[in-house]
This record gives sequence, C-alpha cells and structure tokens, in this order.
Amino acid sequence: MKNFILDKIFVTSSQPVLFGNLLEANALFNEGMLVDPAKLNFRFNYFWLYLIYGLLCVVLLTLGILVLHSSFKNIDLHFSIISTMLITSAVFVGFDVFKRWARKEISAKRIRQAWELHFAFFEYEKYSKIIENIYNEALKEKISSSELEKFVLEKVVNNK
Repeated sequence: MKNFILDKIFVTSSQPVLFGNLLEANALFNEGMLVDPAKLNFRFNYFWLYLIYGLLCVVLLTLGILVLHSSFKNIDLHFSIISTMLITSAVFVGFDVFKRWARKEISAKRIRQAWELHFAFFEYEKYSKIIENIYNEALKEKISSSELEKFVLEKVVNNK
C-alpha cells in the first residue's frame, strides 16, 4: 500500500542522482531535515496527492461517523459543533503531516537507490553516518566538486 501511494503521488526522474547531491541529501536526511526534491530528482503529482489524501480522509471519517454517530446524537449540540471544528482542523493539519511523511519516505527510497549506484560495495546502514562525516569534512576543507568523489572514496576505503 505504501509503495502504491508513493508511486502515485510522486513523479521521479529516470536520471540518476548526482554524487554530490547524494552526499548532501544523505547528510540532511541523517540530521532529520527535509531534502530538496530537486536534489533527488522527484516532485509531487498534486492531483494524486490530493485525491489519495481525500480518499483516506473519507474512509477514516466515514468509519468515525459510523462508530460515534449514535453517541453524538444524544449529546449537547455545542459539543458536536466543537468536535466538528476540531475534526476539520485535524483534516487540514493532517494533510501537512501526510505530505511530510510521504516526502521523507520517498527521500529515503531515492537515497537508497542512488546509494546502490554510487556506493555499491558499502552497506547503507553501516556507512551512511561515516560518509556523512567524510562529506562534512570535505565541506570544511572546501574540496571542489570535481575532487569530491575521489576524496570521499579514498577516506571510506582508508577508514574501512
């Protein structure tokens, strides 16, 4: 289900993620930051994003109404109005939460795909933090983008 949702709400490029973009995205992702979609070659398909979120809301709200309707019809009208306002705000806040969740999931997926291309012999789980530290060191030393791949790979192999 998760893969179906991600495949529908994102358009991904067939172009590979560049080495420098992978390093930057990995560092940001490890720090819990949102990654720029252009760095990982994806974008939202807003039609499907709104449609899928709307369907999820309809299903959840319908189930909630079926379960709670009998108890709400006997309760004070003011409580029903207040709960309606809270549910409406939850739907709008939930959209941002859903969008953020989807963006983190696709970022993780795209980083792992690019990792297999650029670091085929290094496990992501084991080397992700190590390469992040090497990348941060390269930024401090102001290594040029043309020398970055050589610098990172030499450091990884020497630290292995």
